[in-house]
Amino acid sequence: MSEEEKLLKEAKKLAWEDRLLHKNWKVRNEANIDLASLCNSISDPKDSRLREFAPLFRKTVVDSNAPVQEKALDALIAFLRAADADAGRYAKEVCDAIVAKCLTGRPKTVEKAQAAFMLWLELEAVEAFLDAMEKAIKNKVAKAVVPAIDVMFQALSEFGAKVVPPKRILKMLPELFDHQDQNVRASSKGLTLELCRWIGKDPVKSILFEKMRDTMKKELEAELVNVTGTAKPSRKIRSEQDKEPEPEGVSEVVGSGPSEEVAAEAPQEIDEYDLIDPVDILGPLEKSGFWDGVKATKWSERKEAVAELTKLASTRRIAPGDFSEICRTLKKLITDVNIAVAVEAIQAIGNLARGLRTHFSGSSRFLLPVLLEKLKEKKPTLTEALAQTLQAMHKAGCLNLADIVEDVKTAVKNKVPLVRSLTLNWVTFCIETSNKAVILKVHKDYVPICMECLNDGTPDVRDSAFSVLAAVAKSVGMRPLERSLEKLDDVRRKKLSEMIAGSGDGVPAVASSGTVQTIRGSMSSVETSEGSFVKKSAASMLSGKRPAPAAAANKKAAPTKSGVSKKGDGAGRAESSRAPEPPEDVEPAEMSLEEIETRLGSLIQADTVSQLKSAVWKERLEAISSFKQQVEGLQNLDQSVEIMIRLLCAIPGWNEKNVQVQQQVIEVITYLASTASKFPKKCVVLCLLGISERVADIKTRAHAMKCLTTFSEAVGPGFVFDRLYKIMKEHKNPKVLSEGIIWMVSAIDDFGVSHLKLKDLIDFCKDTGLQSSVAASRNATIKLLGALHKFVGPDIKGFLADVKPALLSALDAEYDKNPFEGASAAPKKTVKTSESTSSVSGGGLDSLPREDISGKITPTLIKSLESPDWKLRLESIEAVNKILEEANKRIQPTGTGELFGALRGRLYDSNKNLIMTTLTTIGGIASAMGPAVEKSSKGVLSDILKCLGDNKKHMRECTLNTLDSWVAAVHLDKMVPYITAALIETKLGAEGRKDLFDWLSKQLSGSSEFSDAIHLLKPASSAMTDKSSDVRKAAEACISEILRVCGQEMIEKNLKDINGPALALVLERVRPAGGFQESFESTKTISTGPSSKTSTKVGKAATNGISKHANRSISARVIPMKGTKPEPTMSFQDRAVQSQALLNVKDSNKEDRERMVVRRFKFEEPRMEQVQDLESDLMKYFREDLNRRLLSLDFKKQVDGLEMLQKALPSIGKEIIEVLDILLRWFVLQFCKSNTTCLLKVLEFLPELFDRLRDEAYTLSESEAAIFLPCLIEKLGHNIEKVREKMRELTKQIVQAYSAAKSFPYILEGLRSKNNRTRIECADLVGFLIDHHGAEISGQLKSLQIVASLTAERDGETRKAALNSLATGYKILGEDIWRYLGKLTDAQKSMIDDRFKWKVREMEKRKEGRPGDARAALRRSVRENGSDIAEQSGEVLQSVSGPIIARKNYGTQELHMEGHMIPRALPSANGPADWNEALDIISFGSPEQSVEGMKVVCHELAQATNDAEGSVMDELVKDADRLVSCLANKVSRTFDFSLTGASSRACKYVLNTLMQTFQNKILAHAVKESTLDSLITELLLWLLDERVPHMDDGSQLLKALNVLMLKILDNADRTSSFVVLINLLRPLDPTRWPSPASAETFSVRNQKFSDLVVKCLIKLTKVLQSTIYDVDLDRILQSIHIYLQELGMEEIRRRAGADDKPLRMVKTVLHELVKLRGAAIKGHLSMVPIDMKPQPIILAYIDLNLETLAAARMLTSTAPVGQNHWGDSAANNTSPATHSAEAQLKQELAAIFKKIGDKQTCTIGLYELYRITQLYPKVDIFSQLQNASEAFRTYIRDGLAQMEKNTAAGRTPSSVPLSTPPPSALNVSSPDLQPLSPVHTNSLNDAKPLHVKPETTNFHLPPSYAEDNRAVSAFLSRGLVSENSLGDQKNEKLIGGVTSGTLDAIRERMKSMQLAAATGNPDPGSRPLMSMNENLNNGLSSQVLRASDSMAMENPLHSGVLPMDEKALSGLQARMERLKSGSLEPL
Repeated sequence: MSEEEKLLKEAKKLAWEDRLLHKNWKVRNEANIDLASLCNSISDPKDSRLREFAPLFRKTVVDSNAPVQEKALDALIAFLRAADADAGRYAKEVCDAIVAKCLTGRPKTVEKAQAAFMLWLELEAVEAFLDAMEKAIKNKVAKAVVPAIDVMFQALSEFGAKVVPPKRILKMLPELFDHQDQNVRASSKGLTLELCRWIGKDPVKSILFEKMRDTMKKELEAELVNVTGTAKPSRKIRSEQDKEPEPEGVSEVVGSGPSEEVAAEAPQEIDEYDLIDPVDILGPLEKSGFWDGVKATKWSERKEAVAELTKLASTRRIAPGDFSEICRTLKKLITDVNIAVAVEAIQAIGNLARGLRTHFSGSSRFLLPVLLEKLKEKKPTLTEALAQTLQAMHKAGCLNLADIVEDVKTAVKNKVPLVRSLTLNWVTFCIETSNKAVILKVHKDYVPICMECLNDGTPDVRDSAFSVLAAVAKSVGMRPLERSLEKLDDVRRKKLSEMIAGSGDGVPAVASSGTVQTIRGSMSSVETSEGSFVKKSAASMLSGKRPAPAAAANKKAAPTKSGVSKKGDGAGRAESSRAPEPPEDVEPAEMSLEEIETRLGSLIQADTVSQLKSAVWKERLEAISSFKQQVEGLQNLDQSVEIMIRLLCAIPGWNEKNVQVQQQVIEVITYLASTASKFPKKCVVLCLLGISERVADIKTRAHAMKCLTTFSEAVGPGFVFDRLYKIMKEHKNPKVLSEGIIWMVSAIDDFGVSHLKLKDLIDFCKDTGLQSSVAASRNATIKLLGALHKFVGPDIKGFLADVKPALLSALDAEYDKNPFEGASAAPKKTVKTSESTSSVSGGGLDSLPREDISGKITPTLIKSLESPDWKLRLESIEAVNKILEEANKRIQPTGTGELFGALRGRLYDSNKNLIMTTLTTIGGIASAMGPAVEKSSKGVLSDILKCLGDNKKHMRECTLNTLDSWVAAVHLDKMVPYITAALIETKLGAEGRKDLFDWLSKQLSGSSEFSDAIHLLKPASSAMTDKSSDVRKAAEACISEILRVCGQEMIEKNLKDINGPALALVLERVRPAGGFQESFESTKTISTGPSSKTSTKVGKAATNGISKHANRSISARVIPMKGTKPEPTMSFQDRAVQSQALLNVKDSNKEDRERMVVRRFKFEEPRMEQVQDLESDLMKYFREDLNRRLLSLDFKKQVDGLEMLQKALPSIGKEIIEVLDILLRWFVLQFCKSNTTCLLKVLEFLPELFDRLRDEAYTLSESEAAIFLPCLIEKLGHNIEKVREKMRELTKQIVQAYSAAKSFPYILEGLRSKNNRTRIECADLVGFLIDHHGAEISGQLKSLQIVASLTAERDGETRKAALNSLATGYKILGEDIWRYLGKLTDAQKSMIDDRFKWKVREMEKRKEGRPGDARAALRRSVRENGSDIAEQSGEVLQSVSGPIIARKNYGTQELHMEGHMIPRALPSANGPADWNEALDIISFGSPEQSVEGMKVVCHELAQATNDAEGSVMDELVKDADRLVSCLANKVSRTFDFSLTGASSRACKYVLNTLMQTFQNKILAHAVKESTLDSLITELLLWLLDERVPHMDDGSQLLKALNVLMLKILDNADRTSSFVVLINLLRPLDPTRWPSPASAETFSVRNQKFSDLVVKCLIKLTKVLQSTIYDVDLDRILQSIHIYLQELGMEEIRRRAGADDKPLRMVKTVLHELVKLRGAAIKGHLSMVPIDMKPQPIILAYIDLNLETLAAARMLTSTAPVGQNHWGDSAANNTSPATHSAEAQLKQELAAIFKKIGDKQTCTIGLYELYRITQLYPKVDIFSQLQNASEAFRTYIRDGLAQMEKNTAAGRTPSSVPLSTPPPSALNVSSPDLQPLSPVHTNSLNDAKPLHVKPETTNFHLPPSYAEDNRAVSAFLSRGLVSENSLGDQKNEKLIGGVTSGTLDAIRERMKSMQLAAATGNPDPGSRPLMSMNENLNNGLSSQVLRASDSMAMENPLHSGVLPMDEKALSGLQARMERLKSGSLEPL
């Protein structure tokens, strides 16, 4: 054996890749030959070996050795014949390789390369082919360009314009026309001529002629004359070939299908409209003076103006725009008084309709009523114009029949008959030009209109109505009219029938004429040899070079699909591969015997014919024998078959009684049928009735059955069966039925079921056979169904479910005898000629019929699936289930697109039960539809998989059941991309992931080999690191299965995708196979191996949720289909998608998405998981066609997607806001990609988007800015100037729209970028911001030091940009700018200084003043003109972050302002010079400017505090009110400013300045009440504002607000504080609130505000005992009086029942005042009108408090006995005093002694007596006991001594309950002494504490507040904290007693209370004082106050009965007397 042979033998052991790329050419050559033969032997396109070979060809076809290259092309051709459309993914690289190396080779190589291209086209790789062609025609070698043009020519001529889009070729041609090589030019002309055949001459001329030279034009014009007829494709793409049966007959085809079918086969005419670029006419129209012209008074001017529009609109395609104003104008002109103007306007409308098409539909509907009304005019010109325009509107698609119903209804009721008739004529035209589906939808609307018009008085109207009805009948048949026809009288019915019949006759004529044009010369031979590729060149089209027309036709007609003999159903459908003929006439006409004999002529001897008529049977027998011999002797039977059959049917005829004659006749007929090459169906019809009767006769049965079988061979069993059903059903002889069915059984055995309409057959069996009363018929039918079962399988049972149980059991037994054989049940006999479409189309994919349910899926059903009512949704889902049941669970995919869309929505239903029902239904649909569900469902599988994320086990089980149904219908390989995407989805959850892995393992365990499973390896390996052990375990099991089904080789190639524990597992499992580690290492080094390409492509397809390469071939599990119709190129689902909303925001939750955004200024490239999240969001919220485009890898499709969005932008403003964050993330992704075209499109779209957002008044949220701005800023430095320019403008636009202050940090981050250009752009932007938005960024100017640092850069451009920005800053800020530049080197300072000097010179030249002048002038104008001008000039806060509504400041500060508006000296550059200037700046400056003023104020305040003399302070006190007023106003401004995203520096300064002011008591007391009101309101509102915590340093600000509030309450004038706070208890004016940040109502906010005010009042009230002499009681009582009077008694009662806190607080304050002042309080009612009628409510409350306090012995002594600090008002003394204090004391003592005398109350009595001795030490109590016994006096002395001891020890009398504790017992903690906690509350009494969660806030105060930290402990918590008043003694029953009863009733009540107390078991229902303890303990439960602030109350031991002076007592007594006499009206 030679070395070479050895080498070749060794090489055969190598892997394919190594062989094909071997260094020895002979090895490569042999490898290619082997590969070709191997591919030829593969019959399954799904064979995994094909996937392995696919990536190799891109290397083999570029072999440097020419013979090897040729063999490589042979191998490629063999591969392409064996593969299916899935191979298309490798088309691009292989086609590019062929273009690069094969088109310049040897002629044979070129030819094979062209053949390979054609096969790629057959596999639908059209885009890759055309991309390769675009590269090929740019080849510098002309020799390579010609073959490229030729292959395009072949592609177009064979596949047609439907497969090869002409638009791309049209774009390539212009540059070929000018090619220097004449062969190229000739070929391009030929290609142009071929285009003309497909799309017509006119479109080609209009598009190409303007781009070519005159000589070329002339040559082409000459050639175009020879182009005739319309072209039709001669070759089909593989998927369409696979759908159609192989033609078995090869001579002629009888087109027996209906003519519509044939017409449908003709290729659709390419619409020129789609090839033309749109022309904008709005611009030229504007310039033409149209608008002035149409308003002119002269009619001629109006006509000229409209004529201009007509002329402009006559262009074939008009660019869409806003034509609404034009249409409004035209609407007026239609009714113009001048007829010429009206005609012109109507013609203009027609032109607009033709040019705009669907874009004009809205305007068409707007104009239609006027146009129809105008039909009343009789002028022919007008009528003609109207007719043409109305027809144009319909033809152009502006209007459809559904749109015009209402307008037609109106028009047919018009009083002018002409309008009625012409409208109906137009409707007739619309119906005739509409498709059947539309008419089926709308006929219900139009038929009633026409029926009504048939009764019209005008004949023309009636005729028009008849014509409409005739048109409907012609289109959709008579069924829609049947019910209506019943109502008509005979005359009209007859007329209508005639019209319908007349129009019906015309139908075939029209159809046939249509088919005549498309008939091609038929060709029987099928070219299958290897070298028989079409060799037609483009140049051959030119005259002189073109072959004979017949040959051309032959070429075209021959199907060019190679390898037909190999593939079971490879060739095209019979009709498409042969000449479609007009449908055969199957109904025989009547013919007499004479006529038959005449036409028979000399074929048969005359005596034979006469003998056949003989009455003697022997003569007849002899004659028929002779007839038979003569027939057998005839040579050409075809022409005479029919006449001979007719003769035999007539004589001897089917009534022949002699059996022998009958047998002979049948034999002759059988011979004729078997011998004739084309046996007419008419003959079958003539014989069938007679033959069926002969079958019933046992003597002739065998002959007759053989005859029927021969008929079936001749014309197909389908036709014979169809005819027999009717005969057998209606025949009276039961034998005809039973024996006929027995023949059918044998026919099915012979021919199979592929030619039968199974539904008809099954229906016949059910309705006739099984229902027969004859047992023989039933048994025969059972046998027939058993035979069907053998071919069809168990699915047939579904069609027979409703049969009787007895029959079912018989059927089951029969099925067992005839088990399902599937593909192995091959037919024994064949049909001579393939049947027409109509007779074959019934057999579905697996023979059993599938029902078209599109008619049942009504819009109502779809709408109710979206209904808000869950019951309606459930009913709709059940309705879908019912439809499936009715269709025997076998449906066609037609029209299910919308249904899947609606069901997809239900998978996200809020009702979980509905989701489960939907899942079951979708599973049912998948089972019922079979493999077609994969295409029709349009990705609903991804939504199904999401349901696995549910935490309910039941839901997940339901989902897995649906997946089971799905995998049974569609093979697992189609599901892999969706499952891969689902496993990556984070929302799936651990349980869902585990279940999915388990399910996958189960599925994979059932298959031995499944290469697609490799795509599951990566998600499974990442799941090996999952947190959940269950998921890891399930993933491990799944990986094991993947390894098993993929094989070692496949795993090795994909190892680089996995790592970690999964890698270890894989290595462990595969290691036994050999040296695996080495190969693993080698695969890691391969950069872009074929496997990686595969995986990335499929991975992408999976993330898109759409399988990019749909499997075109039939799965091995399914019987090959025999005749389904080819699918249209655009499926119904694609069209249905167009009707859905572009954006689906129904389930969008933008807030959740925004919470996930990490807010950072620096840009980071999007991570993989972020990209995946984006893809899933796009799929969820964007319409399918849009998300498919946006996620496409092809940038052109992305551009298309953007254009879709661009067009829809004006109408989807609200929706786009909802998904703006997703769009911005997508834009970021595009910015990160390198495609410039797409980037430019994005940059074109973004400004429009932001304009739209501006129109919607929407501002970017912070998270949206954080998504987009970092990327935009980073990419500003793009290397293309045009892109940089657009980005620069976009950034400026965003700065305007978003906020300069918020954008500034992002731009500053750009200054730190590594990209020099980015830094330059950002530096320029800083200059722009300073120049245009100086005020907004004034607080961030310190960042200029970053710009200044760029001046030290080495790059000159960067330095220049930084210096320019600083110069701009210098122009605005002047010398102030140096403060912001930070530390600079001398060189930098020098450089900057030079630039500043240059700037000064520039400004002087331009007369712009001095640097900094603008700022100074602004300050001046601020002071002189107030804040208005400042705001206008932009210096004051510009509200930029949404609707922040400034609150009105109520109070008198506005009045104070006016006094201080006197202009003062201009402040110096560095800030205000003195106190007054500082106050001006605080008042009028922006928040940032006012900081400088506040610094001065703080400095002055510090100096004044340290001033020993106090003279400075005296000066400041005068301005204290003005200062606080300014600051109070500033609070809201600074906080609002900070809320826009600015620093909180100004807020801190305002609060600090206020703090310093209120720390000084003198200054605090100088603040007026109105100012204090304004300030306290402002502070409390900001304390409540929910936005504050989110501000910069928000927690510090809250703490500062708390501390300041405490300080105000401590140091401000207490009277003012009380009055202000009591006033604030009323509901606050809504305008004072900030804009609602949440959905809170004002009532809820007011309640929160009141709670805060109540807390403040509690703080003041607690220390009243120590401050009672510091307050003006009269003022306080006046404010309480006003509050109570405003409420009114009714409201007080209502609020008391509702436990109203503000009211309780007011009562508490009053109670505390009365307690502290006693009856003397009445002396402070000077400001209360006590004599008003009815009496003030406050008086009743004071009296009540005095009574209850006196009864409880709780009135506090506020002065030494006999003294009264307050001068009581004389107005209160209404009667002289009747009791002195001494007398009162005596009464008191008498009562106590009485208690001591009683055993039960003696302890209490002693305790009270002891208390009196302590209170009144000077009073001698024993002087009162002179009359008592010594023993009693001794008892009292001993008792008092014991009481003293007890008190010292802290004990209280056991009999005294806690409800009335003696003063000495108050040793428990109270809020006055130390903080109370809920624990204290429980210990004090049994009242339940309020369940309040106090919010604790960790504050971090600036240093200025540090001294007060100890004082603050959440003084005012931000939550709603309930607290009760300190000592509210209210008891509503008690008040009720006062108001409606008398003082006696009060006393009775008091006695009962005392009695209860004495018994030691008080009734819980009558404890008026308990509330005090409850309130004491619950009040401020959430707060901890400083100990220093606790109430400095006197020791309770000193409290007791207040000694009343006579004046006060007389006032009280008079009041009591009035109450007793009833003179006080009830309040």
